[in-house]
Amino acid sequence: MSAPLIAFENVCVEREGAHVLKDVSFSLAPGERLAIVGANGAGKTTLLRAMVGLQPVTAGRIVAFGRERALESDFHEVRLRAAYMFQDADDQLFCPTVVEDVAFGPLNMGLSDDEALARARVTLTSLDLAHLADRLVRRLSGGEKRMVCLAGVLAMNPDVLLLDEPTNSLDAAHVERLVDALMRLDKAMVIVSHDRPVLDTLATRALAMRDGALHPVVLHRHAHTHEHGHIHL
Repeated sequence: MSAPLIAFENVCVEREGAHVLKDVSFSLAPGERLAIVGANGAGKTTLLRAMVGLQPVTAGRIVAFGRERALESDFHEVRLRAAYMFQDADDQLFCPTVVEDVAFGPLNMGLSDDEALARARVTLTSLDLAHLADRLVRRLSGGEKRMVCLAGVLAMNPDVLLLDEPTNSLDAAHVERLVDALMRLDKAMVIVSHDRPVLDTLATRALAMRDGALHPVVLHRHAHTHEHGHIHL
């Protein structure tokens, strides 16, 4: 059995004296698509941020890619191998043009300017976004920004995708394109979302966040003209 890519062991996060995460333990296996569901404010985004060191923890252990991660320097590698798609596209996009923004991650990985731009254009083409390459980011629609965020994540060729409400601002056509793109990937994912149909399609396992703790969720498979899962709380 393969070792987990990321594992939490009794992780706690406190904010203003209250537990946001309380003794959270779970692991993410290679190729697994893990859904995290729960009410607004339950701690789902905090969980994702802790995985890549953007949220300090007050207790417990985080093991990622075979090493315990505790210091800020420990998470530099994690952020390259576990790419985080933010809930708000405007928190993620900051370069003038689309192709520059998508190339930013590969540049940080050490690719040359030409290599990073070439990878960005290939990634945009794979998502049918090549026509946006030279557009100004600030002139994109909300749905276009969301898809460009996905392109920026995929351009890094990460081992793990951390997706925080990935269908925010997307119309039905863009949702279908995003789901199709994710289904084609042989990568582990943690997907935080309220979009139950999307989770039913993508998830191979689900956990529910309640009162800062994770609880098992039954993921049933139903046979229709196509097969997909339903998350039962």
